[in-house]
Amino acid sequence: MAEIRLENVQKRFGEFAAVREASFTVADGEFFVLLGPSGCGKTTTLRIIAGLELASAGRILLDGEDVTFSRASHRDIGFVFQLFALYPHMSVRGNIGFPLKCQGVARAEIRRRVDEVARLLRVEHLLARSVSGLSGGDSQRVALGRAIVRQAKAFMMDEPLGALDSEFRHLMCVELRRLHERIHATTVYVTHDQNEAMAMADKIAVMNGGVIEQMGAPMEVYERPASVFVADFIGAPAMNFLPFEAALTHGSEAIDLAGARVAVPALREDVSTRRLLCGVRPEHVQLADDAPLRAQVLGAEYLGSCQIVTLTTAVGSTLRAKVAADARVASGDHVGLRFDATAVSLFDRSSGRALRTARNDGAGAVHG
Repeated sequence: MAEIRLENVQKRFGEFAAVREASFTVADGEFFVLLGPSGCGKTTTLRIIAGLELASAGRILLDGEDVTFSRASHRDIGFVFQLFALYPHMSVRGNIGFPLKCQGVARAEIRRRVDEVARLLRVEHLLARSVSGLSGGDSQRVALGRAIVRQAKAFMMDEPLGALDSEFRHLMCVELRRLHERIHATTVYVTHDQNEAMAMADKIAVMNGGVIEQMGAPMEVYERPASVFVADFIGAPAMNFLPFEAALTHGSEAIDLAGARVAVPALREDVSTRRLLCGVRPEHVQLADDAPLRAQVLGAEYLGSCQIVTLTTAVGSTLRAKVAADARVASGDHVGLRFDATAVSLFDRSSGRALRTARNDGAGAVHG
């Protein structure tokens, strides 16, 4: 396996910048996820690493070797894509072993490696079958097997679970993570699904408009978002945002929301703008009759293990609170809101970037 390093990589199509100054390192054996909405540049970045697209600027290093202008066939990378593209006239064995056959590997060695991969993916009972009648999950396993059997330096996976239904996707997330832990392959995985990313990644790079907004471990990206975009994109329900205006300075530990004093993590910087956002995730919002920040209940969604309560606040914004399943709330109720002060994030409304506080000190942020 190998380390992958991108240095200030850019990709332009005419006047359109698909990828802007992307710099990151995928450690040897790491499961690295490129996460973002459609059109954000994540697949283009993957294709640049794989050699299917050439970078307009920057460098790509694979295991220390500069492969920026090397063809895909010279990069020793395995591919798994959303559309499996299995050969329907071949058996499962034939599909998995096809890359080795193209490389001129001896027949006995092909058989040994195909058997080994089939056991790893638990498809050994399907080896003699045609791929045309396989389920979506089994077809995906065969596609994975065809990539793994090459024993490449790294693996690129572009939305490999996108064609599966939700139940199969959940199962395959578990399977892929288990597989990764067994073979420790350096993997770059592209998805728009935050649940896939959070479940499988060692490290996540969140992309938006061709820019990497933040990189870090799943917990870091969730708990310490570097921008409004990251905070809104990751989380279900997403983070709540409450606008306010204030002159904050280094050391400030409270803000004013519609006359209510709300504690926040201590600021690590002076703030040049007064137009700010207070961000808090639904699980860090508590309903408390004695709290000074007031809100009215618009509705409650019962989810079995909890309720998601939607409220309108005195600052003119709606927010959601994740509360106990047995909490008694009804539309029209007037309640107080209390936030977990240690879990509040503050953002500059103009730039969308997180302010440096005792909680969110800029770790993992990528400014570009």
